[in-house]
Amino acid sequence: MKINFDSLKPVYIQISEAIEDDIIGGLLEEGSPAYSQLIIARELNVNPATAAKGINVLVSKGVLEKQRGSSMVVARGALERLLSERRETGVNEIILTLVSEAVKIGMSESEVVDKIKNHYKSLEGKQNE
Repeated sequence: MKINFDSLKPVYIQISEAIEDDIIGGLLEEGSPAYSQLIIARELNVNPATAAKGINVLVSKGVLEKQRGSSMVVARGALERLLSERRETGVNEIILTLVSEAVKIGMSESEVVDKIKNHYKSLEGKQNE
């Protein structure tokens, strides 16, 4: 988990997004224990309250849940919930930014689409290595 302290994005949001990334990437599986606020605070050198705030973002989204007698666990259905949210919100925001910038600099739709296709091919090639 990496945090950029120079970012305009609050640290607690970066923490919640990093945990989401670990769920999406398969490092944290549904039903398994999540990172504790004290471990996050210690490893990232942040206030435990900041770590707790990041965790609570995910609790409110139903991604993490408190399991009686243990720490936070990744909720059942968390992966699908995160994937759906990122498809609907995250990707749309990125596309809006991309299209706005392309229009601003005079790129055509076909140029943008070609660049996207080339990046897909490049990434697919790296995954097959």
